[in-house]
Amino acid sequence: MAEKILTMKLLKEKYGVCRLNKTELIPEWARNSDFFSITKTSDELSIVCLQDNIPNDIKCEKDWRVLKIEGPLDFSLIGILASISTILAQKGISIFAISTYDTDYILVKDKDIDNAIDSLIKERYEVIQ
Repeated sequence: MAEKILTMKLLKEKYGVCRLNKTELIPEWARNSDFFSITKTSDELSIVCLQDNIPNDIKCEKDWRVLKIEGPLDFSLIGILASISTILAQKGISIFAISTYDTDYILVKDKDIDNAIDSLIKERYEVIQ
């Protein structure tokens, strides 16, 4: 049997990707989970957090699932996101990627998660659910 490339873990919850005005403060509701990501640029404040925490008046896209690449990953590793995104793109699956110091996270719409997992497993990725 071929050796696995990497191990990924599917987080259980559903997440939302939010867009706030660049001048807004980071809201408390965004920080109430084990996984959240906040990015501020000169154009916007983007927040990824549990979708159940997002107020109804916030511009967002919901129903994302998170695949965590088990790490930590060394900075010298090349092509991890490129490989995963290519596999999923070939299946017509859109992603939203987040990188941290230790690892990468791939967000996939809930409607596509089973197809994404099957596609990754066929390419020798291990996915823990």
